[in-house]
Amino acid sequence: MIIETQSLFIGLMSGTSLDGVDGVLAAFDTEATGQALRMLASSYTAFPASLRAGLMALQAAGGNEIHREALAANQLAALYAECVQQLLKQAQLPADAIRAIGCHGQTIRHCPHLGYTKQTNNPALLAEMTEIDVIADFRSRDVAAGGQGAPLVPAFHQAVFAKAHAIRVVANIGGMTNISILDGRAGDGSAIGFDTGPGNVFMDAWTARHRGQPYDAGGAWAASGNVLPELLSLLRNEPFFTLKPPKSTGRDLFDENWLATRLSAFGNAAPEDVQATLTALTAYTLADAIAAHAHSVEAIYVCGGGAYNAELLRQLQQALSGHHITASLSSTATLGISPNHVEALAFAWLAQRFDSRRPGNLPAVTGARGLRILGALYPAQ
Repeated sequence: MIIETQSLFIGLMSGTSLDGVDGVLAAFDTEATGQALRMLASSYTAFPASLRAGLMALQAAGGNEIHREALAANQLAALYAECVQQLLKQAQLPADAIRAIGCHGQTIRHCPHLGYTKQTNNPALLAEMTEIDVIADFRSRDVAAGGQGAPLVPAFHQAVFAKAHAIRVVANIGGMTNISILDGRAGDGSAIGFDTGPGNVFMDAWTARHRGQPYDAGGAWAASGNVLPELLSLLRNEPFFTLKPPKSTGRDLFDENWLATRLSAFGNAAPEDVQATLTALTAYTLADAIAAHAHSVEAIYVCGGGAYNAELLRQLQQALSGHHITASLSSTATLGISPNHVEALAFAWLAQRFDSRRPGNLPAVTGARGLRILGALYPAQ
């Protein structure tokens, strides 16, 4: 039952892992802060192999890019619309019950230092197919204001996960990893956040190459190997890891060439040992970032696909112990939101912020010159 003080928004997210679309339908309080009161439905739509390959190819320069990108955007819009229909069916609601769809699109280039970030999308087509208002292009306004345009989720994390008088960290381990440091001791609910480096991107690619699987389920393959200290040291010797925030990254830096260059001297290493070491790279760079910026942290909550990788979490706990960090480590499920749904819910929240003409960025996170209303509206009619 939907009460009159609630409005409904859909959030759609397809991330760097290039696996598919996560969607949520959420009810928001229209008279208070816009925090999600409850999630009414969730859905997942996998990318066809052809679309995934096409999106991967668009990560780098190539022939006929404009044409290929436009076709990929149209195919994405169809998948987004399918995800929306699944959500409406689950909730048994008509399209006109939804205030708007917040749709992130698929990042193919992220170059804020050059003044742009590019998310492939066709929100006009999505609005046409669903007959629901679509809010998209969330990142470009922050970049226009001198910011990184990423990460955007810390503002949402602050709204729903912060705890008074305590410091919490939310670590989102998707293709890349970002963290939100939520300082509930400050009266203004201060938060900082930034990308820490690779998340699942290298682990997934290495598993696909050697095992023919899209990811290392539970980290079992990594657990069968041994971390190679010399390789781990080489991988960690990347200037990005020691840059001071604000900072963000993606496949523009951490791509196959980056990894191949560093693996060239380890051609005789067992594949499972490399996998263990790639898992350690994600764990240790995340732990390093927490140690450097989240002093006296009480609890660490993990979301994204990495939350389901038991070996990654084991290595993260080990890396945190090396920094003498004894904070509890668990997934966001303990706070009431499944790790799979956090990012999609964040974009429903950002859509709600746009709809109420309230800012969605945190300048302390992105480096923008100030608070900005994020997004662009594509009306249903």
